[in-house]
Amino acid sequence: MPTIPSSLSNIGHAGLGLRRDLIPSLREALKQPKNFLTIDFFEVSPENWIEMGGRYQALLSEFAELKPLAAHGLSLSIGSVAPLNIEHLKRIKKFLADYKIERFTEHLSWCSDDGQLYDLLPIPLNEEAVHWIAGRVRQTQDILERQIGLENASVYFTPPNSTMTEAEFIQAVIAESGCYLHLDVNNVYVNSQNFGYDPYAHLKQLPLEKTGYMHIAGHYVAEDGFIIDTHGKAVIEDVWALLEYVYQLAPDLAKNVPICLERDFNFPDAQVLIDEVSHIKRIQKGYC
Repeated sequence: MPTIPSSLSNIGHAGLGLRRDLIPSLREALKQPKNFLTIDFFEVSPENWIEMGGRYQALLSEFAELKPLAAHGLSLSIGSVAPLNIEHLKRIKKFLADYKIERFTEHLSWCSDDGQLYDLLPIPLNEEAVHWIAGRVRQTQDILERQIGLENASVYFTPPNSTMTEAEFIQAVIAESGCYLHLDVNNVYVNSQNFGYDPYAHLKQLPLEKTGYMHIAGHYVAEDGFIIDTHGKAVIEDVWALLEYVYQLAPDLAKNVPICLERDFNFPDAQVLIDEVSHIKRIQKGYC
């Protein structure tokens, strides 16, 4: 079965999130040919770079000349009842065009209500929400003139009026909207541990054949065992095992769908992160 949406070009197998605090170390590490070849692409969040001039624009342009870019948005708030921010979408569209970015994904969540809430909040899992979100996704795709991806989000409570499982909800939104799945493997693990379900069974229920982009990351475990999706630590073995299981279920993902290693703070030397990207590629090689 086909996996990667046919409208998307292949930007490579594995990449790294580009964060400004990481750039000095990353610049140095990329001088090594092996490291340069390991990173196929960089991911950026448009909100962190958009309409920036001067030094920051020069930095992004420098990395855009080295490798292809993918974009993962932070503030579209696709699940909000507030109107879509059309001006924000127009800025996103220009940013994508300026840096020749095809892949744009967002979170299947909401983060605004008469202003930004600065957190990604869960959506009631029901048919009414499916129809509402699908309409907003179609509107977004019309404005951006491209198919977008929606990421399975990490959530910390189940909203009232939820009548579907997360997997059923994701399937329905993708089917009705025509978007593709942005599969975050760490988020599957985080939610499964916090809500007490089997992550392997959950993965089998997701529409993996609709996957067009992927994430993997580390997380924080609180003293009481509650897990928070922080992107501040190395990927743990249980999450690596889930990634391997994804490729067992859908080997085409290892061949055709790019995956990004996320790290948002507590940055080690860039070499440590490049080694994690190398580990992704070693796993992929078993299915290519």
